[in-house]
Amino acid sequence: MEFEDILYKKKDGIAKITINRPEKYNAFRTKTVEEMVKAFEDAEFDRTIGVVVLTGTGNKAFCTGGDATDVIGKAGYSPDMGVWIARLHRLIRSIPKPVIAAVNGFAIGGGHVLHVLCDLTIASEMPSSGKRDLE
Repeated sequence: MEFEDILYKKKDGIAKITINRPEKYNAFRTKTVEEMVKAFEDAEFDRTIGVVVLTGTGNKAFCTGGDATDVIGKAGYSPDMGVWIARLHRLIRSIPKPVIAAVNGFAIGGGHVLHVLCDLTIASEMPSSGKRDLE
């Protein structure tokens, strides 16, 4: 699968979903959430996957919620955003595999909600050494 806003890797029974918008502190737009849904759905049905890790690129922010620049005029977020967010939240809670949030930096607004929905949160103020990252 090809994604623009996330990185999705599978290795040794672990699916790693990484929000990849560090220039926006990993704030999500509609496209980001749609891509996360597709990755979670893939991990859910892949029998080789036993656990899902959700994280963000860089060490400044796990996720700072919705990207305020992804709005339609002055009307706010696109109507599709709410649909995709609800679907993502349901997936995180109902996927029959543990979902671990690896929180590296800020988890604000919708980013806080994402890690709270996960089964377990591991948080750090320190950047990852990269030694245990899925390559």
